Amino acid sequence: MYDLVLKNSKLIDENNEVYIGINDGKIAKISKSLFKGEKEIDLNGNLVLPGLIDPHVHFRDPGLTYKEDFKTGSMAAANGGFTFVMDMPNTVPKTNTYKAFKDKLKIANDKSVINFGLHAGVNSFEEMKKIQSLNPMSFKCFMDLLSDEELETVFKDVSNLDNNPILSLHAENKAIIKDNLKKLKNPNNENPAIDYSYVRSAESEIESVKQAIALSKNYGNNLHICHLSTKKSLELAISNNITYEFTPHHLLFDNSYFNEFGTIIRTNPPLRESDIKVNISDISEDSMIGTDHAPHSLEEKTKGIWDSASGIPSLETVLSLLLTEVNKSNLDLKLIPKIFSENVAKRFNLKNKGFIKEGYDADLTVIDLNKSGVFNTDNFYTKAEFSPFNGLEYVGAAVMTICNGKIVMENNEIYS
Repeated sequence: MYDLVLKNSKLIDENNEVYIGINDGKIAKISKSLFKGEKEIDLNGNLVLPGLIDPHVHFRDPGLTYKEDFKTGSMAAANGGFTFVMDMPNTVPKTNTYKAFKDKLKIANDKSVINFGLHAGVNSFEEMKKIQSLNPMSFKCFMDLLSDEELETVFKDVSNLDNNPILSLHAENKAIIKDNLKKLKNPNNENPAIDYSYVRSAESEIESVKQAIALSKNYGNNLHICHLSTKKSLELAISNNITYEFTPHHLLFDNSYFNEFGTIIRTNPPLRESDIKVNISDISEDSMIGTDHAPHSLEEKTKGIWDSASGIPSLETVLSLLLTEVNKSNLDLKLIPKIFSENVAKRFNLKNKGFIKEGYDADLTVIDLNKSGVFNTDNFYTKAEFSPFNGLEYVGAAVMTICNGKIVMENNEIYS
């Protein structure tokens, strides 16, 4: 007898429906033959995916919890089909000391309704060495905030840490941004919102990626590029065997959307011109999706081109957005578990996660490929009250999220 049996489940690589038995939070049995459980759920042929894993979220906890906290952020994640998220270190205080990292672990343990990991910020070699004992997902470097000298120190120090941990990069060039701002900023601060994309230009990202490659060749770093937005950066990453993430907004929007949404769509790196941006067609078997879920208050998003906050909340929209692309025949369904689960689990060394296999953790996402609707921010769990995807129609959605063998979301209702 199993704790839970999912009946009439469909797996992407199986023609026939299967039964999935769960015991003690693990996948205990997968079979085409009927077997019994204490609790049984008939999935009526809906697809079961490995639980979605997001390598890049900003839950703003501690210090900025009016924007989001680990409870609301993890509920939003569960509603979007995610069973594991990795939180970024730019909170208050920054998660770049042993104490701050340990404190955030406690906050997340107390509040999160799903599994999580934490990225650490970069700091002195001694402090990062102490943080390593707490198993950070990576060390995150915001290249746009550091001088060339400071960057070299970061790359050198991280490469000298035990086992050469992943160095995750926000790849934009500080000097290029500063120079573009000087050239483009109107003295009366009356620039159109689209100018933000020209100040933080494609060149800024591309040159930053080139700089990271040069530094890593010198120091042997283990690089991962966050929110990659240009085709040229993608070519550089692939040719240098560097892993990378795509966001839904960079894949689906170009910078002309500034004319419709204004500063609501401001994010770093910004949306790109249509001829140089990454597209759905650039998603491959090696890609991964990182939402860069970045909630703010509505007031912070509407302070004008130069003063508005940067970031877009995406946890509750991303899966449906890409399933819609599947239904439009723009994306192969078989890529969905790879880009949302398998590749992330492998890259960040998440044991027993990312795959539907006996003995693996029972982290599962059930999707209905035919479920249609319209995104409505009023129905979201995130504290963010805005989304450029609000009002868009979708086809395909998560209808159940199972984390550690427990149902945490069913038909958009969260069980926390």
